[in-house]
Amino acid sequence: MPVDPYILLLLGTVGLAALLPARGTGADVASGASTAAIAFLFFLYGARLSTREALDGLRHWRLHGTVLACTFVVFPLLGLAARGFVPSGILSDPLYQGLLFLTLVPSTIQSSIAFTSLARGNVPAAICAGSFSSLAGIVATPLLAAALLGGGGGGDGSLGAGGFSADSVTKIVLHLLVPFVAGQMLRRWVGEFVLRHRKVLGLVDRGSILLVVYTAFSQGMVEGIWHQVSPARFGGLLAVEAVLLAAMLLLTWYGAKALKFGRADRITIQFAGSKKSLAAGLPMASVLFGAQASLAVLPLMLFHQMQLMVCAVIAKRRSRDAVDPPEAVTSAVAEEITVPAGRSGTGAGTGTRSG
Repeated sequence: MPVDPYILLLLGTVGLAALLPARGTGADVASGASTAAIAFLFFLYGARLSTREALDGLRHWRLHGTVLACTFVVFPLLGLAARGFVPSGILSDPLYQGLLFLTLVPSTIQSSIAFTSLARGNVPAAICAGSFSSLAGIVATPLLAAALLGGGGGGDGSLGAGGFSADSVTKIVLHLLVPFVAGQMLRRWVGEFVLRHRKVLGLVDRGSILLVVYTAFSQGMVEGIWHQVSPARFGGLLAVEAVLLAAMLLLTWYGAKALKFGRADRITIQFAGSKKSLAAGLPMASVLFGAQASLAVLPLMLFHQMQLMVCAVIAKRRSRDAVDPPEAVTSAVAEEITVPAGRSGTGAGTGTRSG
């Protein structure tokens, strides 16, 4: 699978921040715009998420519970185990903190649905599983970060050893929770508009994330933290992430088989349970890590591209191995389609597929 064009845009944004980092008044303006962009992103997440339809998916609670356990229990446990690579010199402590953070963020929605569709899995279940994961991640990711990251937080001290400061709680509530709840409350009035213009708003989504990345990496350049990443450690990070992804792909597939899920549900569990959301993780890292956000999101950016490439190969193989007749599959796999969370006319437990 070719490199995701959006990853190229992200890398270009990183390069721009390296050459022309925001300083002084420009940094203040960029920081304010980034804060507003994060709030707007989570407002859109709330406006898109159909709570009623997502709750309908609870009929397939075993599948969704398995995906949530993979995302917020198994992934973090593997992240904690990766601590052993720090004393050996394979990872620096800041890179390990970023690696551990990526294990705490929610699963994807768009690409999980796309790959599940290509592999002829349970697409309605993938929609609900992604919705539940995104909703849970708004609360679970900051709490897990506070509990597990210890002193590896931002330079502003927002994440200290053992828990949150009052400042970090205020940031999370104002930047993440309040906009999300506002989107949910206003969904009956703005939901149709958001769905009608989802392509345009999808561009706004991605543009906002690019702004967050530019601000974070600019701050990292000014602070001089990029001197901490040597080529050897960069290669070590890639190797560790490859092992992490392989472990999760194997655990989700064979674990779901051991739990006696059908083939279509195993496909959903594998793709929804082994992947991490760049769109959700980047804004959260900006809020939680402050000046250290650029190093915190580097492992997530690398893992995102790695999971797309590997899962595309697996999905195509699963589609060839399927017993049932071929179905039409959209170009969503290559383009990371935008499917509104919970938008499905069928229950998650029916096994019915949608294209």
